[in-house]
Amino acid sequence: MYKLIIFGAPGAGKGTQADLLAKKLDLFHFSTGNYLRELATKETQIGKKVKQILDKGELVPDDIMIEIIKEALENNNKQNGFILDGFPRTIRQAEELDKIFKSMNLHDIIVIYLNVPDEEIIKRLLLRGRSDDNEEIVRKRLSVYKETTSKVLEYYKTNNKKIVEVNGIGDIEEINNIIISKITKNYYI
Repeated sequence: MYKLIIFGAPGAGKGTQADLLAKKLDLFHFSTGNYLRELATKETQIGKKVKQILDKGELVPDDIMIEIIKEALENNNKQNGFILDGFPRTIRQAEELDKIFKSMNLHDIIVIYLNVPDEEIIKRLLLRGRSDDNEEIVRKRLSVYKETTSKVLEYYKTNNKKIVEVNGIGDIEEINNIIISKITKNYYI
């Protein structure tokens, strides 16, 4: 069973690679970004709150995200495992996710880190053309990533998680094949 977290800056290609991995390996793919963007379109109290947060380029509060992820993992019905895309983004979220994994008796989690330089990230996000991807918001999101989310990678390195680092620049399919090769070696499949 694959237990994967895909990690990297906004625009590193996490969603693209997670989609491919989910299809090829028959995994449950939970994208917090897609989930939150969908939530933000709803005229509910939480939907409006999430929309305001996303429009500013900020992170949704940990308590909300932790509940969302816990529920998603508990409702996963894929036998081959899962890939989390866009979570965790803070040390607290990583710690809480570890507690969720422990309570569900999930071990041998692999963190896939897509390494992409800042200028490539900015170029990709501006080309993507989503409403929350203007240059000011893109730079803010990259700044938030560096201040908060990049520290999660260090947390995982010091807490004995397997880190699979992959260069996120190049042909999408080639990058995906490299990821599959590296993670299958870790799972000895």
